[in-house]
Amino acid sequence: MAALKTLLLLTIASVFAVSLADPDLLQDVCVADLKSAVKVNGFACKDSANISAEDFFFAGLAKPGLTNNTFGSLVTGANVEKIPGLNTLGVSLSRIDYAPGGVNPPHTHPRATEIVFVLEGELDVGFITTANVLVAKKIKAGEVFAFPRGLVHFQKNNGKVAAAVIAGFNSQLPGTQSIAATLFAATPPVPDNVLTKAFQIDTEEVDKIKSKFAPKK
Repeated sequence: MAALKTLLLLTIASVFAVSLADPDLLQDVCVADLKSAVKVNGFACKDSANISAEDFFFAGLAKPGLTNNTFGSLVTGANVEKIPGLNTLGVSLSRIDYAPGGVNPPHTHPRATEIVFVLEGELDVGFITTANVLVAKKIKAGEVFAFPRGLVHFQKNNGKVAAAVIAGFNSQLPGTQSIAATLFAATPPVPDNVLTKAFQIDTEEVDKIKSKFAPKK
């Protein structure tokens, strides 16, 4: 199983290396200077004399994330904000943990295709095409599923034990828009008359949903 996991991650890396969503790099490395005031498409580069192995390292995916939250899931990202050396390399990873019954709710990644490898447990996963067709499947440990760039997708653990995946992205910072939170927790808020018309519900229902996404005091 360990060899299979290693082979999968190497395959993901090699595929993304020839199919980048981000612009190609023009030098060997461009370690992100996350504190730079310079604004570019990505991040400004650190002085190459000041880079180190730590710029390319992250241990945060080694342990399961805490899933004792509203959705029963937790995404731990390993993107350019955690690994500055990924700047301009067009690749990143995440670990997603799910409690029994947990869900990674419908969301999109505007800048990347996603591919997941199931570490443990089983998940019901799917994405919706622009023709409004659901493409869904149950996947289990050792299996892989891909979610095309920009399409709404989800993962749900309907099992009785915890589940976890490693997700690969062909972007250093794929971005995530959770559909419900985007519409009902935006700042400033989406006008109620837009939501009532779009979802064919009344203002009272809109307020009820918005209250569920309001910051906890």
